[in-house]
Formats: sequence, structure tokens, C-alpha cells
Amino acid sequence: MKNVDDLIDSAAELAEHGLSKGEIADELNVSRETASWLVERGGGNSSSGEVAATTSTADIHVDWSALGRDSTRLQYAASAMADLLAKQGENVDLTVGVEKAGAPLATAVANKLDTDLGTYAPAKHQWDEGDIDEQGGGFSRNFAAIRDRDCYVVDDIITSGTTMRESIDAIREQGGEPVACVVLVDKRGYNEIDGVPVYSLVDVVRVDREE
Repeated sequence: MKNVDDLIDSAAELAEHGLSKGEIADELNVSRETASWLVERGGGNSSSGEVAATTSTADIHVDWSALGRDSTRLQYAASAMADLLAKQGENVDLTVGVEKAGAPLATAVANKLDTDLGTYAPAKHQWDEGDIDEQGGGFSRNFAAIRDRDCYVVDDIITSGTTMRESIDAIREQGGEPVACVVLVDKRGYNEIDGVPVYSLVDVVRVDREE
């Protein structure tokens, strides 16, 4: 995916397949607001020039499919993520992956760190319109339960921090204690979220220049 037109086409295709705007945001690694904007443009007749002229906000699309489509590359990336976590906490025996894209990364990280594996599906997957706070996410019963355990949290991208914050809160509500979070790319450059250290392989810093 190289330009905005490609993103608009992809958003339209995903919407046609019945994905919610929250799921589209997750698939395209953009914010919910950007996903909504892309879907609306995909259903309209605006040219890319008109799109650029009418938007007043910006986002950063991250395409890490070169890693995701190859299991060996994914293992290498996960090994680096695990290395960032290795010195965090002494009693961590659970790694929680944030679905969807965080789950395969968490699987590889858990294998590297020799921990159990849990997964969390955030509320944004149900979001289409309205207030996302009225909907909740949940932990999969097919994987390890929190059970008052210390854990690591793994996702692919931090866009606004909302999903990671939600995941941290959900773990704490289950009696667990998130010791550290790790992602491939952090668009916001967080050092911590709600008191939990955040580590990333890549930090993205946007530089706005005034001419």
C-alpha cells in the first residue's frame, strides 16, 4: 500500500466484506477517525486531490506486511520485542496479545520468554458508529486466563494509545498487573501508559514545518 488512494480502496473492500470501522482501523493500522474517513471517501466520488484539500487532520499508515507474511521474519521481530521485555519484572509468566495483529506477535514473544499466552479483543472491533465506551472488549477463553498474574502486553501499533490503555485497564480489572508493553511501532512516542512502561522497536515522530 503506497498512497491514500490504495488505502481508500482497501477500506472500501473491507467495508464491503462486512468489517466494522474499528476492524478496518485495525487492519489498516490507522485511527478509528481515519478509518471512518477512508470508508466515507471509498463510497463517494471525491478525487484524491479533493480528499487532500478537505481533510484537516493527519495520520500515519504503517505497513508491516513484509514481516507479517513471513514466519521467519516475524520470529526475528518478536525476538527483538522479547529482548526489550526480558529485564522487566521477575515473576512474569503470561504474555497477552491484543487482537488481531498483536496475537501472532505475542505468540512468538511468549515462546521466546517461556510464558503462557493470553489474548484480548479490544472494544474497537465492535465499533462502527456511536460511543465506543458503551461497548467492551474481552479475553479469549481459548487461551490462558489472567488470574491475578503479572503479564506483558503485546500489540503491533500504537496509534492513539486508546487500545493499549483499554487493555491495561481490562487486565487490572481481572486482578492482573501489566508489567510492560511492547509494540512494533509507536506513533505517539509513549514512555508509559497509566504507569506501565511502553517499549517499541520504532518510534514515529511527526515534524510539522511552518513555511
